[in-house]
Amino acid sequence: MRHQQENPKRKQVVILGGGFGGLYAAQALKAPDLGITLVDRRNFHLFQPLLYQVATGGLSPGDIASPLRAVLKRNGIRVISAEAVDIDPKGQKVLLSDGELPYDFLVVATGSSHHYFGHPEWEPLAPGLKTVEDALEMRRRIFLAFETAERESDPQKRRAWLNFVVVGGGPTGVELAGALAELAYGTLKGEFQNIDTREVKIFLLEGTDRLLPPYPPKLSGKAEAKLRKLGVEVRTQSFLTKIEPGSVSVRRGEKSEKIPTHTVLWAAGVAASPLGKKLGQRCGIATDKAGRLPVEADLSLAGFPNLFVIGDLALFAHQGDAPLPGVAPVAMQEGRYVAKAILDRLRMRDTKPFHYVNKGNLAVIGRNAAVADLGFLQINGFFAWLIWTFVHIRYLIGFDNKLLVLMQWAWNYFTRNRGARLITGEQLLPLIETNFQAKDSHSAKR
Repeated sequence: MRHQQENPKRKQVVILGGGFGGLYAAQALKAPDLGITLVDRRNFHLFQPLLYQVATGGLSPGDIASPLRAVLKRNGIRVISAEAVDIDPKGQKVLLSDGELPYDFLVVATGSSHHYFGHPEWEPLAPGLKTVEDALEMRRRIFLAFETAERESDPQKRRAWLNFVVVGGGPTGVELAGALAELAYGTLKGEFQNIDTREVKIFLLEGTDRLLPPYPPKLSGKAEAKLRKLGVEVRTQSFLTKIEPGSVSVRRGEKSEKIPTHTVLWAAGVAASPLGKKLGQRCGIATDKAGRLPVEADLSLAGFPNLFVIGDLALFAHQGDAPLPGVAPVAMQEGRYVAKAILDRLRMRDTKPFHYVNKGNLAVIGRNAAVADLGFLQINGFFAWLIWTFVHIRYLIGFDNKLLVLMQWAWNYFTRNRGARLITGEQLLPLIETNFQAKDSHSAKR
């Protein structure tokens, strides 16, 4: 079916994706002569930088999610809960799973998914962290591992349940490993009868020679030192070569090691959404290895000045020696810029090329510990942690979420408790491993 427009005489702007890029573009598009429609499979905006806290029981999903209709109701923006499956750039319409949507201007901000570097078979055994479901699955596996270890009488089998492997030493991996350490060595201490959670081993694997590669080496060193102090075993220049039920294989130089574990948490890489590849084929533009689309200096696609690509899906190589990273601040600024570019087009005004203003990078390691690269200033420790805290509160969407998270963090800080430690859904770890083994066996027979 064809989705009806409120006023067909107005220029229609369609925004695909309610993440940081899409939401900031929608909020900045204020013009009475525009009809604006935001399309997303989900009916909420998710504050992804705090997903790791949902995964480790510090926050609940509702604390970091905001209904899109509530956020945009004052902007007069129509929100459609649907899935975009293809785009016809010449016919200027978006093809949805249940119809189509015409546009005069299109903003594609569909984000990214997990990237397993040519090993999609690892996904069932190593969940990533991009959606609410990912965080809940990760949370379920983490706490189920403790529960299973409590009931396991064989020391060797119990050790595998108490080993946690985090793959990827970027901000997500560092924050996840730090939160796991505080959980195991602090929050859960004394809650079990048959296991001592201080015996937990947390391995953080990173392929480069240091953690947080985009950060200055000094801050990377500070982050590693703090993690080691928390009890995390940091392995740099270490590459995962195999994941199988009950263990992972790791190579460092000429040496290989098998680590017994049932809990592998993926924070190593992302790939642009599949819609990017389809759009590239329609526009005759090749994507890079991560599935990103090269964009012009104004974030449009070559040959299609009314079609903009932003966020994780965009390969912007017009500033500096490397393309802009797929992080929230970049998507936010790109969203605002594209809104201005569209308004300029309507008013027949020129728009300067997009220029990203890097206000700094932040990564939290644990209680009272973070690193902050502000360009003019590099700090770590308590003051960096304060900056990280208030920056994240500042950019949370909705006053209620800001208040809830601030109160929850204050409670967690003084009590060292994590109140959202729920195991939801069925206890599927044995089933996942059985299915994985069955698929592996089937592949071997073929």
